[in-house]
Amino acid sequence: MIKDLIPNIGNTESNNFFLLAGPCVLENETMGFEIAERIVKITNKLGIPFVFKASYRKANRSKISSFTGIGDIKALEIIQQIGQRYNIPVVTDIHTAEEAAMAAKYVDILQIPAFLCRQTDLLIAAANTGKVVNVKKGQFLSPESMVHAVQKIKDAGNNKVMLTDRGTMFGYQDLVVDYRGIPEMQKFVDEVVLDCTHSLQIPNQPAGVTGGRPELIATIAKAGVAVGVDGLFIETHPNPSLAKSDGANMLPLDELEDLLTQLVKIRKAIS
Repeated sequence: MIKDLIPNIGNTESNNFFLLAGPCVLENETMGFEIAERIVKITNKLGIPFVFKASYRKANRSKISSFTGIGDIKALEIIQQIGQRYNIPVVTDIHTAEEAAMAAKYVDILQIPAFLCRQTDLLIAAANTGKVVNVKKGQFLSPESMVHAVQKIKDAGNNKVMLTDRGTMFGYQDLVVDYRGIPEMQKFVDEVVLDCTHSLQIPNQPAGVTGGRPELIATIAKAGVAVGVDGLFIETHPNPSLAKSDGANMLPLDELEDLLTQLVKIRKAIS
């Protein structure tokens, strides 16, 4: 399904994992292009199908003063232009049913945030656009229960649905990844993605800024590839310490090529 969106599929390894990657949120007019160009070069070199990811707006911030975006349409237009310039699919997340049709004009994949994965009206609105819908598994849900979110989309007439695991709550301030959930969710969708960065969040911090364990991104990613995940989701930034959203759990862009090189080797070893 995702590989069907990749125009230059001939340049990719047919059984490789695909990659959804980019910044947490679009911060300005140039940063998205800079990040996308770097990732395109890396993924072309390694034969990895690539989808550029960026949020046009962050609606789920802990503090009212947190950065949320540069303007919805402005950001969506930039995301669309990135896809057109580099001839790659693009994905962004939506938060309300009304946003589905608006965002669908600009992107190839609509992403449903984990905390909204049970919102029926949102799922149906995303399905009605005809776009691929990527639903993130709620931190509070079992992998098996995600079959109901999938069924809502399919019952609306859209079979282009995928799931992303981004960890499960383990107490108030920790997440764990249960790798048993990957083959479980593969039973009822064609493609399951592992979010290697949000899975390492340390949520609910008193300061109102989510923490993270980015030094474990490689560990999470390697284990995911080893158990046969279809795709990886990695948020990356040239300087995570200066990122305006989720910097505490993003991968430095300079480390991406080395990590992906290792992951491709693992994929080939188990194929």
